[in-house]
Amino acid sequence: MTSVNVNNLEIQVNESGHVTFTRDGVTWKFREGFQPRLECEEGILNFEDALSISRDVITSGVGEGIRSHYEGFKAGNQTVPYSFDTIVWVEAASSDVFFEWVPLNEEGLTVRKIYWPGEMEFDEKNEKWYTLLNHQQGLLIPNTWETEMAPIPFDGFFGTAGGYMPWYGQVKDRAGYIAICVTPWNAGYYAEHPTGGPYTHVGTWHEPSLGKMEYRRIMRYSFLNDCDYNDLCKVYRTYVKEQGRLKTLAEKAAKNPSVDDLIGCAFVHKGIKTAVQENSDFFDPADPEKNNRVVTFAEREKEMRELHELGVEKLYLHLDGWAQPGYDNQHPDYTPACAEAGGWEGMKSLADTMQELGYMFGIHDQYRDYYLTAPSYDEHYACVLADGTVPGHKRWAGGPQTFLCGTQAPYYVKRNFSSLEEHDIHLDCAYLDVFTCNEGDECANPYHRMTRKDCYDYRNRCFEYLLSKNILPSSEEVSDWSVPSLVFCHYAPYDFMMRAPGTPKEGIPVPLYNLVYHDCVIEPWMMDRVSEKEDYMLYALLNGGAPYLIREGAYPNTDGSFESDVKGTIEEDIRRCKVVSDLHEKVAKCEMVRHELVNGDANVQKTTFADGTTVTVDFEKQTYEIA
Repeated sequence: MTSVNVNNLEIQVNESGHVTFTRDGVTWKFREGFQPRLECEEGILNFEDALSISRDVITSGVGEGIRSHYEGFKAGNQTVPYSFDTIVWVEAASSDVFFEWVPLNEEGLTVRKIYWPGEMEFDEKNEKWYTLLNHQQGLLIPNTWETEMAPIPFDGFFGTAGGYMPWYGQVKDRAGYIAICVTPWNAGYYAEHPTGGPYTHVGTWHEPSLGKMEYRRIMRYSFLNDCDYNDLCKVYRTYVKEQGRLKTLAEKAAKNPSVDDLIGCAFVHKGIKTAVQENSDFFDPADPEKNNRVVTFAEREKEMRELHELGVEKLYLHLDGWAQPGYDNQHPDYTPACAEAGGWEGMKSLADTMQELGYMFGIHDQYRDYYLTAPSYDEHYACVLADGTVPGHKRWAGGPQTFLCGTQAPYYVKRNFSSLEEHDIHLDCAYLDVFTCNEGDECANPYHRMTRKDCYDYRNRCFEYLLSKNILPSSEEVSDWSVPSLVFCHYAPYDFMMRAPGTPKEGIPVPLYNLVYHDCVIEPWMMDRVSEKEDYMLYALLNGGAPYLIREGAYPNTDGSFESDVKGTIEEDIRRCKVVSDLHEKVAKCEMVRHELVNGDANVQKTTFADGTTVTVDFEKQTYEIA
């Protein structure tokens, strides 16, 4: 056993590489069954399988810790020189603990994933013990929760819908920790919660970058001995603020004043042309015409005038399928405007009408899915994996596709939006699909080599180009890396909203993302009364978000687009949206300072914003109070 003690925080590392932390009488340690390990093509190798292991105490001007050296492994009948170090050290100034995994010699093993640091021992049937996961907006799983946890989207990849922010945490009787991934680009989390608990196990995985582990992987743990999930969120908010990545809507509005015009809008999501190809997974041979239709620009223009006459004062129209190929077809070669719907002239008339009505207008676009039917398609510019393969699928309407290398995306954005500008189409906003929902891509093509970290930089360049044209950028969901450049999103829902209404919740929905970033990104919320027992309007109010007045999903029963059991009139929908819009106009630029389960009851929740506004909702009674 090797140990150090800094600021009354003791770290011990035993012979198996298990780590124990003790601070002011509270102990956290890796659970007994956890094995730090390498998952390789050659098999699974535990850290302790190394032929040579040594440990020493290291001290620097900023802290003290324990370094472990692992060298030499048996891979089948061969001994390979693969080696790495792990370092667990305490920063004296903050008492934060850093876990570092450092590759030294990658010869002899082809690593797929590394599982380290480990799952904490967290096995007590106690409702006051809970785990926090950034699965979409946020999830709190008490150890006593009855519903088993399903697989996490994108395998828990940080920077996706499965991990909006690169951290997780656990709290037991008001003692807690937050584990922050400092190098999140090739990392994620995994979690297990069986039916009824009595535990939730959560840990970190790291994957190679372009076939190699290549760079140092870092996790930062902060231990708090009197806290709840609000405190852990504020630790993370401080962390991103220290790095200069906390860009608020107030700052964004100072550069692009039209941000203020979007605040308080009712959101309307409509389409023009849908064309599902025969070689798409969505094509239905029994009813081939059901997903092929065209609605003219003039019809959409008429609908906007009708909403204006009904009293909708502020509105944003998101328009899908506006181009000739149809929704999710032939990207990135998407122009011209759909001829059957009225062409460029019809699209300009709609855009001009939106300005006349004082409404805002934006379009759907896409710079990741690279369709084989695109006239300029060239596999040379598709993402190539480290093994030389070109990944692809045929799920969406346009059929077979690969993925456009992110290095090329800014060029296509500039080309396409220049064409829209040439046709005098006024845009207030633009939606670049999937960028903030899917993981970053990697590309091994030496002509445009790209790591995942590079990919996120290129995606932000696309957002920044739009901002330079005073077009507010949006994307599918929200993600930590995009906050400096993203103004709004399609949605930032709780995970249960992506499943059919009535599906058991896998924990208590809590707004972890908004406790960090509420005042940084505009989030529209679904407003469906999905049943007599559940009204999504309450979540919109609780989160101080913008409302969807109309949301026509592109694909049935996908991305939270389900038929509602409770239908209201358009007048009733407008009235409900006005309540949410008025609140959003008031608190959009305010930090969400606190969220509470009132008296510990998950059915009664309350949020407090920095201006003193509070919102209390009762999900069982379906009531709300704004104070």
